[in-house]
Parts: sequence; structure tokens; C-alpha cells
Amino acid sequence: MKQFRIRDNTQTRKEEFAVISRLTGKVADKTLEQLEQEGIFAFPEVVNDAEDLTKDQLVLQSVNDTYRSGNIMGFLGCGDERLVIESRFSIGNSDYFFQYLLDQVMDFPSMLNLETDADQDHRLFSLLLFLFPHYLQEAMRKGIFKTYIRKSYNNSNVKGTIDIARHIAKNTPFTGNVAYSQREYSYDNSLMELIRHTIEFIKRKPYGNRILSGIKDEVKLVISATPQYEPYDKIKVVTENKHNVIRHAYYREYRALQNLCILILQHEKHQIGMGSRRIYGILFDGAWLWEEYMNFLIEDIFYHPRNKAGQGAQWLFSGRAGLIYPDFISCNKENRIIADAKYKPINNIGNKDYLQLLAYLFRFSSKKGYYLYPDAELTDDRCYWMNRGTSYEAKEQRSDVCVIKHGLKIPRNADNYDDFVKMMKMSEQEFMMEFR
Repeated sequence: MKQFRIRDNTQTRKEEFAVISRLTGKVADKTLEQLEQEGIFAFPEVVNDAEDLTKDQLVLQSVNDTYRSGNIMGFLGCGDERLVIESRFSIGNSDYFFQYLLDQVMDFPSMLNLETDADQDHRLFSLLLFLFPHYLQEAMRKGIFKTYIRKSYNNSNVKGTIDIARHIAKNTPFTGNVAYSQREYSYDNSLMELIRHTIEFIKRKPYGNRILSGIKDEVKLVISATPQYEPYDKIKVVTENKHNVIRHAYYREYRALQNLCILILQHEKHQIGMGSRRIYGILFDGAWLWEEYMNFLIEDIFYHPRNKAGQGAQWLFSGRAGLIYPDFISCNKENRIIADAKYKPINNIGNKDYLQLLAYLFRFSSKKGYYLYPDAELTDDRCYWMNRGTSYEAKEQRSDVCVIKHGLKIPRNADNYDDFVKMMKMSEQEFMMEFR
């Protein structure tokens, strides 16, 4: 097993990637949209859900003689080569911070903290399992998948195409029945059978009940829609789905779920990523995870508009002109505060970030704005007062409008994950004092 580790938002010399040269050649300077089409899972889905995660974002960007990583964290593989993209707050080979974000935002268990090369495959597989509920819920919002299938019959009520060979084999001598087949619009199709096999597979895992506990209604619907389910048909069902990929744009959520189910069921025989040409993996948007984690902390005192989901959309101007994406708007109308979650080092927050937050302040008649960022350097808050004046020459500081860079301290000296969690809880309490 050849494995190489990098961190998000860093630059690494190209020669250091020599140990995974084949994998690097397949992912370098490719957009997330291209990688998704090749079988990579990006979470959240790049086109639909994320505002910071765009389809043209690069996982590894060539910059002279280096590769630059962005906000993406996760795992990539090709054959026996692995690339692990950790958070920049990882300690040795233990990325407690990434694990903590997954735990808080997506309720992933601490069992995912696996460090050895052999465990990385198991960790990747565990991530696949814990993503299954999300993808099933997204797909089932379109209703149970229904499509035409061909069914075979042998009776006297002929309604379809007569199958001569099967008729001779079954009905000689002739007893009044005719072997025929017909196309029917059915819920019990190869895709729903694939989902059923995945559910039954997860049930057998020690933590299977925990994974499926939040999707009991969806599981019941799948089970009721697949009365012809047979455990020994799994290989046949997987093969059918690999050859009949869902292509209709309306069912793109089912296409993603189909790919996930195939990957989960193939892994049972340690076939994940089999073949020297195939790339696979799971990538998480660090900016999205950080924003959702911030919402977890401050949701009681801030609104969290989700514009792309059509919830709380905001506009700069009348006539629905100038759509904006404020991360957080305080519930206090008398002293409105705007906060922007930034998964960036403090010195990288500037320029367009300032213009963006100032537009939000002006729109909501707010006097104070915050940048909420992860801090590993124990940096004090930085407060920037806005300048006033109409003349070009004069520069006079205002005393009523400011933006503050407010960091949440990320522990760097934890001996294990439990210690890290305790330290993070203390950091969160200190962080929240600013808004109490």
C-alpha cells in the first residue's frame, strides 16, 4: 500500500507526490465535477447543495513546481495508491479536528479515527456506510423509483410477447398455458433491489441499527417495494445496476445513491477500488463543514439562511436584484449582527471578504460584523473600525461600524480524541461568550 498525506490549504512540492504518481496524474488539475463523473463522492454534492464548494474547484492545483490544496478534506485512491487530505489542524497522523466536525455535523462515530494503512480502507468504507442515510433520504424525496421491467409469465392469460423456446420447454405436452413476457411499470426493479440489498447488508453490521435509526420510514418503504428480494441475488443485482446506470437528470439523486450502493456492496469482498485505472474516494468541503458546525453552536441566537435551498433568501435591492448569501443574521433586530463563517487562516481573510461583509452590514443596517474562523495560534480577536469621510485625502476612523475576526481555538496538544473533545468544549464556551 502506497500512501501519502497532505493538509488542506497548503502547498506541497510535486516531487513529494512521486510515491502516488498514478493517482496524482488522475486527479491533479481536475475539477470536482470531473472527479464526480469518475466515481468520486463529493459531500455535499457540488452542483446542488454547497455555496463554497463549486463544480470548477480543484482538489490539487498546479502552481509552478508545487500542488496547492484547497478546503477539501477526505480520501482518494487508485489501485494500491492512497491520498489522504487532512485538515491543517491534524496532529501527527491523527486528524481529531476533521473527525470532530464529522461527529458534530453528521453524527459520525469516533470509531472512524483509524490511523494505519490497512485501517484507511476500513475508514473509507465506514464513511460510505454513514453517508448512506443522507443519500437515501435525498433520493426518496423524489418518491420511490419506478421504471419499466420485463416480467415472464406462464399461464393462459396471454398479454405480451410469446417466448417460443421457454414455451416449448415448459408446456410440452401442451396443457393450456403459454409462456410469455411483458413490460410492466414497477417499483420492484433492479435499483430498488440494490438499495434493499444495501440496507440488509448494513443491518448486519454491529453499528447498523445506529446508521439506519434516522431513516426508518425510508427503509420501510424500500422493503415494502421489494417483495421479490432474495439474499442470493445480490451479485446478479449489482451486475445489472453496473450495466444499467440511471441517466435521467430528474433522478440524479438516485444515480448517486446507485453508485454508493454498488461501492458498499462490492467492498464486502474487499473489491473497493479494484482495478489499476479506477479512482474512488470521498471528499468533504471543509468550508461547508465549518459553516454547519458554526450553526450548531450559534443556532439559538442567529438565523442561518439557506439560499440555495430556498430558505431565507436575501436581496440587496428591491425587485429581487442582488441575491446575497449571509451565513448568519442575529435574531436581535434592535442590535443586528452579521456573521460570516470562514474556513481560512486569519491572515487570508481580507479583500473580497471585507467587501462581502460590508454589503451585508449595509443591507441589514448593522453596525457590527464577525468573521468566525478556526484558530490554532491562540490569536486575540482583531477589530477593524470602518473609515469615514467623503474626501479622497482625509482618513478618519468611525466609532460605530466595525468587523471583528473572532476565532475558535483549536486544541493542538491533545493526546487522544477524548481529550480533544474535552478541550473543544472548553474552547466553545469561551468562543460563545462573545455573543452572550
